[in-house]
Amino acid sequence: MAELRTEEEQLEAIKRWWKENGTSLLAGAVLAAAGVFGWNAWQDYQQGQAVAASSSYQQLLDLASRDSLDDGALAQAQGLVDTLQEDHDGTLYSELALLLEARLEVDAGDVEGARESLETLIEGSDDGYLTGLARLRLARLQSAEGNHETALATLDGDIPEALAAQRDNVRGDIYHATGQHDQAAEAWQSAQSLAEESGQPLYGISLKLDDLGDQEATL
Repeated sequence: MAELRTEEEQLEAIKRWWKENGTSLLAGAVLAAAGVFGWNAWQDYQQGQAVAASSSYQQLLDLASRDSLDDGALAQAQGLVDTLQEDHDGTLYSELALLLEARLEVDAGDVEGARESLETLIEGSDDGYLTGLARLRLARLQSAEGNHETALATLDGDIPEALAAQRDNVRGDIYHATGQHDQAAEAWQSAQSLAEESGQPLYGISLKLDDLGDQEATL
């Protein structure tokens, strides 16, 4: 009888515990299950977003790779840029889209729009390589507009070492455009050396130096 009473008391204790804690335990289990489901759903969503962004960027890249775009293709490209900016803001694809947008705007004669796209990327991205590329392209635009000093100042901004040869190449172009041939030669020689050291030759540097030498020889 004592054993039976003990078992009954244990059963009653379990019942009481379940009555007091069972609801919260079930709720916790449900929340845990929901958490697992939610995490998986979030992962699936993220993967879907990445696929969508990649697809949109690939379409944009294909358009930008064409020799020329008609008005319809330009509108399609701008729509893809807008989609990447609005639906995938802060991703690598949205930042790459700004670089392509600037290129398309230059091709369309919208230099101001291109400048704004590049400045947006420089100000908003944490990717040093992409912002470095944007600075190089912005400097070329500024120099083409006659703002050579502004262009040189842009090149003095943060540009990673991986783009140092390209930076000096652009700097040489700017000096040459302003008639500063000695500085141009120095910048191009630096660009050539840096390119050779990195094993990534820049085509056209030797030709620029040769042309510059020919110009000086005729003076």
